Amino acid sequence: MPNRQTPSRGILARPLAAVVALGAFLALFVLAGPASPASAACDGTAIPKTMSGVLVNSADDGAPVPGVAITVTNCDGVEFEGETDESGAFTIDFEAGIGPVTVALDPETLPDGVDMRDGASTTNTLTGSLTELNTTFLIGPDGRNVETKWDRVAGLVYSGLLFGLILAMAALGLSMVFGTTGLTNFAHGELVTFGAMAAFFVSTGIPLPFTDNDISLPFIWAVPAVVVLALGFGWLQNTVLWQPLRKRGVGLIAAMIVSIGLQFFLRNVYAYLTGSRTETYQDYYTPQGKDAFGLFTYTDRDIAIAVTCIVVLTVVLLVLQFTRIGRATRAVSDNPALAAATGINVDRVISLVWIVGTALAALSGVFLGFTLGVTYQIGQLVLLLLFAACCVGGLGSVWGALLGALIIGVLIDLSTLVIPSDLKNAGALLLLIVILLVRPQGLLGRRERVG
Repeated sequence: MPNRQTPSRGILARPLAAVVALGAFLALFVLAGPASPASAACDGTAIPKTMSGVLVNSADDGAPVPGVAITVTNCDGVEFEGETDESGAFTIDFEAGIGPVTVALDPETLPDGVDMRDGASTTNTLTGSLTELNTTFLIGPDGRNVETKWDRVAGLVYSGLLFGLILAMAALGLSMVFGTTGLTNFAHGELVTFGAMAAFFVSTGIPLPFTDNDISLPFIWAVPAVVVLALGFGWLQNTVLWQPLRKRGVGLIAAMIVSIGLQFFLRNVYAYLTGSRTETYQDYYTPQGKDAFGLFTYTDRDIAIAVTCIVVLTVVLLVLQFTRIGRATRAVSDNPALAAATGINVDRVISLVWIVGTALAALSGVFLGFTLGVTYQIGQLVLLLLFAACCVGGLGSVWGALLGALIIGVLIDLSTLVIPSDLKNAGALLLLIVILLVRPQGLLGRRERVG
């Protein structure tokens, strides 16, 4: 058996002693290290500085408070005194370094009937290297009208319904395409971006080739012009892309991948055309707001957008419900083979759905450009919300798309009461998960037999 030698205690002690010595050295270095700037300042550094402020009494409509003694004490304990003038202002010149400076108000010198605010301090401590310092003392009761989160509910419901109406038009177009073709169109968000960008360029000016002039339309005329352009864009993409794919019998998975490719292609084209900038409508950026019974503030622009959305949605829903082309569309959505057997031109109906769906998405983008700004990413920002609205309301259901969009719009605005506004879209996606777990067909969707 080999002879095992136990290491001596001295061999183990040497590394331990080295570690202890190193720790002691570091502690000594920290304790005896160079003094901080504040300490150096208190050791004799003197920099001319100025302390100023204004005392007003909130109990007397902001009247100045004169004759109040103010004392400034630097970190060396040297005091510099002054008092407020007839306008309530005071300016005290003193010398100090970078260390803390204490400003004290003498409450005994306050005029009769003037008191400090409940809980307010008569001493403030300021730190920093600035040569001009300002301080504030709270005098008189707090007359601010502090808004609680519950006071914001009415305004958030109003803004959520407005956003939901805008979202509903794009969701309706997405639902119509899915209902008639079964395609989940990931490029639908870029159709929204098309409307936002087209409206901005048409209303601000499009350069004419070979000239120094441009052509522009007032915004009220630019909107219908963009809708016409969107109708043409919908016809073009269906004729060039989707119709040939349908005739070749391309499956839904392959068509969905094509829509993803189209999405990235259009987004990069938009980024090139705008230089990746975010544009705003300067004439409509800060419209004059009006008070609605003290609950929320609305603008004439908001009312015009809401009325337009309601009219467009009502017309489309009535056409789908009561006209011949609407019944044909619903028949194709229920059973394309049976609809074709009854003499309905399925391809023509699908082409019309693509055209109308693109126009609805573009009109939604026009109005979203007001609230989110005109950017090449606007479609990307709302695409998941569109999917959530359609799934919550019921895939393929036009009424479900409308209901889902309104629910999503109100939910994401109300969620800012409890979560940061940057995370408000997460609430919509959480609702989507809950709906799919509890009612997979959506609120207004129909149960379907699988297998």
